[in-house]
Amino acid sequence: MIKADKNHKSHMIEILTNSFEDNQSVNYIVKQDSKRKDRIRALMDYSFEICYMFGAVYLSDDKKACALVLYPDQKKFSIKSTLLDVQLLLNSIGISRAGKAMSRESAIKSNYPNQPIYYLWFLGVLNADQNKGIGSQLLREIIQDSQVQRKPIYLETSTMKNIPWYQKFGFSIYKELDFGYKLFMLRRGEDQPL
Repeated sequence: MIKADKNHKSHMIEILTNSFEDNQSVNYIVKQDSKRKDRIRALMDYSFEICYMFGAVYLSDDKKACALVLYPDQKKFSIKSTLLDVQLLLNSIGISRAGKAMSRESAIKSNYPNQPIYYLWFLGVLNADQNKGIGSQLLREIIQDSQVQRKPIYLETSTMKNIPWYQKFGFSIYKELDFGYKLFMLRRGEDQPL
């Protein structure tokens, strides 16, 4: 996998927008109007920037898949992160939905451990390239990276078909949240063999 930089940003945003356009969890957060796809793109832009500052952004070697990783213990208040939060609110969530989004985020974060984690925020593969092993290879490399860092991986999914896929890689469901759709919280220990 390639550690991405700002030159890869627009390509990664397109992969993620394409991959998550029909995702229940993303569409729960994003304002549902005629600009929905642009709002998803704004969410992915925000996520890229936050992970670039407080985590890592990765592309598969063939550049058909990408992952955004956040290290929540490293996330700090800054003017730039505050401006990004405001842009997210205006360009993606919508002011009237801010409370709903913050409540959801708080419910998710309250289920994280009190230790440094490797948070796999997004992993996406272009729809046309799915089911070819590209995402699996990237996930293997993500797991190896988490093992080098000695951090457990945490993630959420609202896509039922993804659960067996993650379980194949040693993830287990540790919590289920209900937001009018099911959100499954998964984790994988840093010392589990691949």
